[in-house]
Amino acid sequence: MVYQDALSCLHDFSDGSIFMAGGFGLCGIPENLISAIQQKAVTDLTCISNNAGVDNFGLGLLLQTRQIKKMIASYVGENKEFERQFLSKELEVELIPQGTLAERIRAGGSGIPAFWTATGVGTEIEEGKEKRIFDGKTYILEHALKADFAFVKAWRGDHFGNLIYKQTARNFNPIMAMAGKVTIAEVEELVEPGELEPDQVHTASVFVQRIFQGKNYEKRIEQLTLNEAKDALK
Repeated sequence: MVYQDALSCLHDFSDGSIFMAGGFGLCGIPENLISAIQQKAVTDLTCISNNAGVDNFGLGLLLQTRQIKKMIASYVGENKEFERQFLSKELEVELIPQGTLAERIRAGGSGIPAFWTATGVGTEIEEGKEKRIFDGKTYILEHALKADFAFVKAWRGDHFGNLIYKQTARNFNPIMAMAGKVTIAEVEELVEPGELEPDQVHTASVFVQRIFQGKNYEKRIEQLTLNEAKDALK
């Protein structure tokens, strides 16, 4: 169903919800939905995301307002507020190897309850997890991840909810779109059904319950590295 804006999509998003936020770094993150969550002022949230945004942008906004109770993530090194809350034990954190995080989300969307992996064996990751040996090698059991809501951001989408992502935005958005009970997509361009080339669609409409056209995308760069020009004659 097509909605007017991000806030109207969140009419049943409430305190204590578990949500997934797509994107990789600051690429392909649901900027409008994150801002709407902040505006809605819901609390005690559990967020599943590859990273935690940066200070003053992305999921970092929800950390600053203390709306997130628990983060399930892989890479969180760009957010000082996250670090402060983590070290002071104000924030619950479950750190997961990036490949395992992706597979747990994919499994959740595919109806696979759990899987065996060698990643994390012999480290703190294996603590409290079931272990088995296959062909002489030790594996640990990892359970699938699902969420009440999955928030994804696509480049183009149609009124049915078919989505096309651009480049790096494809890293986590497609699998998260499959793993939410309610998937909400914000798109840069919303088109009529039939305007998208079927072979280019990354997420089929069957996985998307709500869609709207976003606005005012900042598309910030997480780490800006500049190469100063050098005088070749010197």
